[in-house]
Order: sequence, then structure tokens, then C-alpha cells
Amino acid sequence: MRARTVLLVFVLGAIAVFAALNWSAFMTPTSLSLGFATVQGPLGLIMLGLTALVTVLFLAFVVYLQTSVLIDARRHARELKAQRELADEAETSRFTELRGFVEEGLQRLEGQCEESRTGVLARLDQLERELRSAVEQAGNTLAAYIGELEDRIAGGTGGRSPSAST
Repeated sequence: MRARTVLLVFVLGAIAVFAALNWSAFMTPTSLSLGFATVQGPLGLIMLGLTALVTVLFLAFVVYLQTSVLIDARRHARELKAQRELADEAETSRFTELRGFVEEGLQRLEGQCEESRTGVLARLDQLERELRSAVEQAGNTLAAYIGELEDRIAGGTGGRSPSAST
């Protein structure tokens, strides 16, 4: 129990014990003024009744406060749940949007890679053709130089072949 509850029970118990011990004094009739009239009655019993009435009113007020707090807490919990669901939906839509963006970027990169690959392969084919052409031209040039050298050698030895002179 909380300290306030213990204190309240203690005070009510003390009042009950005090009333029980002094019951004869509580029941002694006294002349009481109501402002517009005077009546005879037990002052202690009236004060005890007023204390009981104030206690009942206080308890009713506490029950009202707790009920209103409970209702507010439930309403806030519902609102919080709704806001959490909205946040989850927004996060899901952001993830979906991000996934679409990433997939689009990957497709774009894949297309660029394919274009680059195609371009590189075309360039390699062109370079291969040019290299073959250059090698063929070099081969032809070398064959021409060798033929010219053979002709010079053959012309300088008097028409003999270079292998016959040895």
C-alpha cells in the first residue's frame, strides 16, 4: 500500500476508536444553533456523521479521478497505437520506395555495364583487326625486304644462290 492509503486508514481507525471510547459523550444532547433555529441533539454524533459524509465524498471524488485518469489513459493508449501504426505504415512505404530506388539504380548500372561491355568488346574487335592488319603489313614489308635482300645478294654473287657459295 502507498503511504497515503496507510495514513488514511490510520486516521479513520483513530477516529473510530476515539468515538467508541467516548460514545456516551457523543450521545449527550446539546443545544445546537442552525442560524435560523435552535435544536437539541447529540453534537458528537452530528460531527461524526459529518466526518463520515466528508469521507464518503472524498472517496467518491477519488473514484471519479481514478476513473477519469483510466479513461484518459485508455484514450491515449488508443491514440498512441494509431500513431504507431501510422509510423509503421510510413516506414514500410519508405522501405518500399527505397527498395524501388535501389532496384532502379541497379538496373541502370546493369545497363551501363552491358553498354560498357559491348563497347569494350567492339573496341577489342576493332583493335584485333587493326593489329592483324598491322602484323600482315609488317609481314608483307618484311617479306619484301627479304626478297630485296635476296635479290641484292643474288645480284652481287653473279647469279649464284647464297647456299651454293659455301
